[in-house]
Amino acid sequence: MRTNLLLRQQSAPHADLAAVRQRAWTDGASVDARRPPFDRLTIGLHWATVVVVLTLFASAWLHALAEARQSDLTPALLQIHRSFGVTIWAMTALRLAWRLTNATLPPFPVTMTRLHRAAVKSSEYALYALLLAQPVTGLLTTIFGGRPFALFLWRFPPLAARDEPLQAAFHFSHELGAWALAILTIGHAGAALFHHFVLRDDVLECMAPVTGRHAPDPSTNRKPT
Repeated sequence: MRTNLLLRQQSAPHADLAAVRQRAWTDGASVDARRPPFDRLTIGLHWATVVVVLTLFASAWLHALAEARQSDLTPALLQIHRSFGVTIWAMTALRLAWRLTNATLPPFPVTMTRLHRAAVKSSEYALYALLLAQPVTGLLTTIFGGRPFALFLWRFPPLAARDEPLQAAFHFSHELGAWALAILTIGHAGAALFHHFVLRDDVLECMAPVTGRHAPDPSTNRKPT
């Protein structure tokens, strides 16, 4: 009896140490585990949105320059900007519908706090809201201008009488939304780069067009002895 008690007392510290090692290995594995990526449609729509948003900002800037110089390109640039605005509205509606139904969304990294996760969700849905609202305010600005306008390859007659106060209000809302969209877009891109280069997690990798994921190294899954 005394011998068995002595053996148990001597093995207890080793058991405690093994438990600590096992817990540390488990925690480390959960932090380093690579999450599954987003589904292909979500990834494709995300990067298509990036291209269209950049085109919208570029066409708006070029239109402002052309208008200041009274260039003949002003109507064409406005038509391009307006057409891509309708495109981004349709793409965003599709993205949001897909996200709420069949999209594959990886879980948040385990290292992210609850506050961080709430901030990410808020910024994402703010981007969705702006991408849906901006084309509407822009189109209403055009409609209450009371003039014919071109959209894609079609020309439309005036859809409403000219209403300068309403046109000015929607134009101001459109400009304000553009600044908000620019700030959120830059913040979104900066956060992704911060995660990739500073935190070195897989946030950017999960949304990369080519994930380049490899099978996990069996040695990383080996339990400590």
